[in-house]
Amino acid sequence: MSSYKSTSTPVDTKPKLSATAGVPYDDPTRYRSLAGALQYLTFRRPDITYAVQQVCLFMHDPRVEHMNALKRIIRYMQGTLDYGLHLYPSSTSALVSYTDADWGGCPDTRLSTSGYCMFLGNNLVSWSAKRQSTLSRSSAEVEYRGVANVVLQSCWLCNLVLELHCPIHKATLVYCDNVSAIYLSGNPVQHQRTKHIEMNIHFVREKVARDQVRVCHVPSRYQIADIFTKGSLGLF
Repeated sequence: MSSYKSTSTPVDTKPKLSATAGVPYDDPTRYRSLAGALQYLTFRRPDITYAVQQVCLFMHDPRVEHMNALKRIIRYMQGTLDYGLHLYPSSTSALVSYTDADWGGCPDTRLSTSGYCMFLGNNLVSWSAKRQSTLSRSSAEVEYRGVANVVLQSCWLCNLVLELHCPIHKATLVYCDNVSAIYLSGNPVQHQRTKHIEMNIHFVREKVARDQVRVCHVPSRYQIADIFTKGSLGLF
């Protein structure tokens, strides 16, 4: 593919791929090998995380359309070989996270995809794009699951830097663009409409009450985690 024309984005902005779209690809082993190789690139290329996550969903039964999507990532990489993750000396006194989620984005199962990115000081240190394991009945619920996930990861990272003798004394800031999810994180009252949300994600309220986490609103146009849930380059 060295002679192929490069693309400006790693994934198309059209509707997400379906597991039953098109005809089966004739060499599934080759597909799995290429997708696995791209997974290693996500360790230093956050911009392809969502695209790689999407093609990895179909390793069990790849189709021609899935292979075309994988080739698009390679074409994007061909034109951005000088891109990479840069780390600079920075203060580690603050941990800032961004979380976003789509609602029922999968055309087959209607499961949602949530993503986050975490900054330690001025450096991006952790990011993820992952399909949620259960269905969500509202956009507030799916966003709240994303908040709970990033709070869990931020707690782990705080414990890690504490073991490295660099404790973080400030509350972790979690930015979310869904106002309802933000209200749920600080509202101690259990409303009827929230009873279907699992109890294991409500530990966010405890963290907020202890002033260990602050869930804040960020306008969608400044939502950095947007690139981990849909086909766009966001602010990157």
